[in-house]
Amino acid sequence: MKNKLEQALAMLRGRIATPPTVAVVLGSGLGKFADQVEDPVVVEYHDIPHFPVSTVKGHSGRLVCGRVGDKQVAVMQGRFHYYEGYSMTEVTFPIRVLRGLGCTDLIITNASGGLNRIYALGDLMVMTDHINHMGDNPLRGLNDESVGPRFPPMQGAYTPALVKLAMKIGREIGAPMQKGVYVAVSGPNYETAAELRAFRIIGADAVGMSTVPEVLVAVHGGYKRICGISCVTDMATGESHENVNHEAVIAAAASAQPYFLALIRGLIERM
Repeated sequence: MKNKLEQALAMLRGRIATPPTVAVVLGSGLGKFADQVEDPVVVEYHDIPHFPVSTVKGHSGRLVCGRVGDKQVAVMQGRFHYYEGYSMTEVTFPIRVLRGLGCTDLIITNASGGLNRIYALGDLMVMTDHINHMGDNPLRGLNDESVGPRFPPMQGAYTPALVKLAMKIGREIGAPMQKGVYVAVSGPNYETAAELRAFRIIGADAVGMSTVPEVLVAVHGGYKRICGISCVTDMATGESHENVNHEAVIAAAASAQPYFLALIRGLIERM
């Protein structure tokens, strides 16, 4: 992996004059934030050596580097998913690349199904913890101690101070805020009613198909601060007979855009 990482970094360093310190990963239907980056340098994923290519609607497939306020950022306008057929190593490769570029802070976002009955469509949930129900882990296999420890601790993976800050900013802008636990599944199918009930029993508040692999690698790779924001785009209570679909998820994410954009910008400026 080191050779691939070095090749990707060499290409990007030739395009990006000022190293970024904040990495932002934008989930399904949430890519508009990249438009707020000032003095942007845009690199298509397919131009970056060994980068996967986004195959899912709502993921543009561009790395946008530049400035938000006084912070240098690298924004992933689209991510990769295990269900697309990529390995966990491939899914999380960009997180390694952004760390190599200089990022020490990570803001990672997603669209999710709300398991908690008090949640509503369009709520923004600040992640306090996660449950890995994907059946795989990107840290499996031989470990390179120069990259990260063999057994990285995951308690406190989501920086408590950033959870508090995100909730504060959200309330200031009048956003519908929640905080809770995110459970990740492999997908691509949506969950059965029985699965949703089981996830609620084990303590999950929202369910989705991403984020956890990236956070595992971010902790392993030495990111100093991590904040997860989940946009509730459907109610996954297991009690409705209405079928969820990807188009509805993207539409719901779009409706939450104003609050989402203000929250992410506020976080970056005040971190």
